[in-house]
This record gives sequence, C-alpha cells and structure tokens, in this order.
Amino acid sequence: MSTIGRPFPQDFLFGAATAAYQIEGAAHEDGRRDSIWDVFCREPGAVIGGDNGDVACDHYHRYRDDVALMKRLGLQTYRFSVSWSRVRPDGGALNPAGLDFYKRLVDELREADILPWLTLYHWDLPQALQDRGGWTARSTADLFTEYALDMHDALGDRVPVWTTLNEPWCASFLSYTGGEHAPGHHSIEEGLIASHHLLLGHGQTVRELRARDASLDLGITLNHTVADPADPQNPADVDAARRVDGQFNRWFLDPIHRASYPADIVEDIRKVDAAAVASFEAAVHDGDLAVIAQPIDTQGVNYYHGDLLSGTAPEHPPVSGAPATTRPGRSPYPSDAGIHAVERGLPRTSQNWEVQPEGLTRLLRRVHDEYTGEKGVRLFVTENGAAYDDVVTDGAVHDADRVEYVRAHLGAVLDAVDAGVDVRGYFYWSLLDNFEWAWGYAKRFGIVRVDYDTQERTPKDSALEYARIIAERRLDDVSTAGAR
Repeated sequence: MSTIGRPFPQDFLFGAATAAYQIEGAAHEDGRRDSIWDVFCREPGAVIGGDNGDVACDHYHRYRDDVALMKRLGLQTYRFSVSWSRVRPDGGALNPAGLDFYKRLVDELREADILPWLTLYHWDLPQALQDRGGWTARSTADLFTEYALDMHDALGDRVPVWTTLNEPWCASFLSYTGGEHAPGHHSIEEGLIASHHLLLGHGQTVRELRARDASLDLGITLNHTVADPADPQNPADVDAARRVDGQFNRWFLDPIHRASYPADIVEDIRKVDAAAVASFEAAVHDGDLAVIAQPIDTQGVNYYHGDLLSGTAPEHPPVSGAPATTRPGRSPYPSDAGIHAVERGLPRTSQNWEVQPEGLTRLLRRVHDEYTGEKGVRLFVTENGAAYDDVVTDGAVHDADRVEYVRAHLGAVLDAVDAGVDVRGYFYWSLLDNFEWAWGYAKRFGIVRVDYDTQERTPKDSALEYARIIAERRLDDVSTAGAR
C-alpha cells in the first residue's frame, strides 16, 4: 500500500541495537577472558578472512563518543548486550573492572537522556563454561541466572528494561546443530537440549528479577521468519513451510507463551533421530515449562526476511544467504529433508538476503494474534537491518538502498499498528558497522560507517534519514508492497 504523512504513535520508541562481542573490542583487557566466539574465531575457516572481535569497533574505549553520536541522531533508546566473559570471566567470580564499564556506559546513556535497554546474553558464553558442556549442561542455566542477578545488583536502579536472551534459535540450533556459530557443533541432540536450557535460564531469570523488583520491564528477543509455501495447494510445499515455521518460530514461542513444545515438530524430529528426542525429553524436568512460561512484559521481534519453501528441489535454487566459510557445516534444522528454498525475484541485500517488508507486517500480526495480544505483552522490533556494499564518496556514504530498506520496514511496522498490533518501538540493526559473526568484517549493517583502520565514525545517509524520521515522528511516501 502507498502511504503519505503517517505519524508514529506518541509513545513509540526509536532506537538502534548492538552486541558486546561485535563492537566492544578490548577482548583481553581489564580481566575479560575468552568467550566461545574468541575461541571459534581461531578455528581455520570458521570466520571469513580469519577475522575476530579483538578490536572490533573499539567501543570499550570510545563509548562516550558513540553515545554522543546516538544523541546527535536523536535515538531515544539503545539496546546493548553485556559480555558475560567480561563481568564474570570464565563464568566465575564477579570482575569489578568489567562491571564498571557497563556502569559508565549506562551513566553516559542516562546523561544523554537515552533509555538503556540491556540484553543479558547475545551468544558470548564464557569458554570455560562451554568446556563443561555449555548450554547442553543444565548448570549453565543456573549460572546464567546468577550472572543476571549480579547485573541487577549493579544496574537495577538505572536500567528499567531487561532482555534475557537474544535469538535463542541462533544460540542453540545454529550453534550446536548447524555449526555455523560458536561453538560450531553438528549435533541434533545438543541443539535440542541447548534450546531447552536457554529457555530455562530465561524463565528462571524472569522469575528471580520479578521477585526483586516488580517494576522492571522483562522480556526476551526471538528471531523469526515468515515461512510461505511456494504452492499453497501443494501438500509437500505446505508441509515444508510448516516444518520451518515450527523449528524456527513455534519452537520458542510455544514454550514461552503456552508452556509446551510444538508436538508436531517433536514428532518430526523423532523420525529423524529418536535418540536425540529421547535425550531432550529427559532434559525437560517436571515444572520446567511452567518456569519458562513466566509472564513477560515485552517480546522482542527480530526480522530480516522470510522464506518461500517447497517440498521439491527447484531447478534453479536461490543464491545462499549463508557465509561462504570453509569450515564444514550442516542444516540447523533437525528435520530438514524435503525443505527447499525457492527464488521469488525479490530484491536482495549484499548478503543475498531477500528484502521483504510486508513479511514484517504479517509476522507482527501473527505474533500478536496468536501469542502476545491477549496477554498484553508489548511488541518491539528489536532488530531489523540490511548489509550493503557501501562506498565512501567525498567523505559521505550515500546508501540509498539502506535508506529505502529502513523506510519500507518502518512503513510495515505502521501497517501492523494500523491493524491493531501493539508495537511500541523499532531498533535498527546495527548502529555501527561491526564484526558480523561468521561473516567477519565482510558485511556492513551499520547506519554509521566504521573505518576499521582509523576507527573513524561516519553517519551514512541512512543515519541522517533515520534521524529526520525520529525528529519528525512521521513517515512519508513509503510503499510496503512486495511479492510473497
């Protein structure tokens, strides 16, 4: 649909998001010790270019300038994550020097009148805990809760919004089954058990933080796809879409909001690996699902693109959007046979990810209608962004594709709001170009360019346009129409 002069709701928050390992650097300063990503980056072929987060954007030393930049752009809120390896190195005793960094960062944000939005876990598990089983060990959920309470001791009086986990699908199936992310394992059993212990850690943390302070805004951030069958009349295509939706979306939405794992997906996986499902079921103790389903206030929705799926391999499969690393991998979906992506002719980013803004509208409506709406859980788009091959021209970056991406997806959010969905804010991913996990520094998501040699920051045209939208609180002349 075409839109002109559309205002945002009065209480709608505009922000940007980052993650600790991707921007902080200072990997071995002030007592920080290895996370699983420090170790994974040393594995040959795991990360494009052999890149790592040792320096990244040097945010650890430049955070004051970065907060000043946020203020100039008009950001109302900043979503950042805490490095577990910095504040409790090796998962052990509290490290005051590491904790002080986050105290200073939060103070700087508050001084700039920017709402601090804290994410406790964005994938950087201390390596010492991985050596003891990582998220496949139930004890990790307990240690995560202890770490969360330490952070609340330090920042609970200054940080009102707490997100437990970022994208547990990535931290479990992409990491323990697919092997694309740290720790790089290829086990269906490990992925299943890790997913449960991540959610258990989430539920325990929400319960304990709620008991301490009922005024806190508590939630979780999930990444989602919109899974469409290539031919809605073809049972095989419909089934492929069902299984992707179930393994990507419902596997986490159902336990959080319904205290159950999706039974159809459990049985799909049992047909592939009955022993893995038996181990998973043994890991789910009595009472666990009630803990996981603790009431939350806020649901973060991360969206980049959807998927068009078929039960038959297409003659011309689409270009892969996965990083071209040389380390062996496998599908992150435990039940992946007969699932094939189909090309649909949508624009693509430099990462080969489709640009599908209308999918965000459908996703927000679906999550609201089926899970969060009746409970009064507020939705925020906590990540949405695109990598493009930016070019510096006379000191400026004219990233027209990203400008259009931001405008189109903000239009999609407003379409959801118009449909009655309780969406309260939008965070662009990412504030800065950064270390993009297995892609290394090969892809740039930021609305602010980072020269990795000089660490100079340059707001791109997308940053200037985002700042204008924030200042005017209005979106003009945007089309969110797109093929499915």
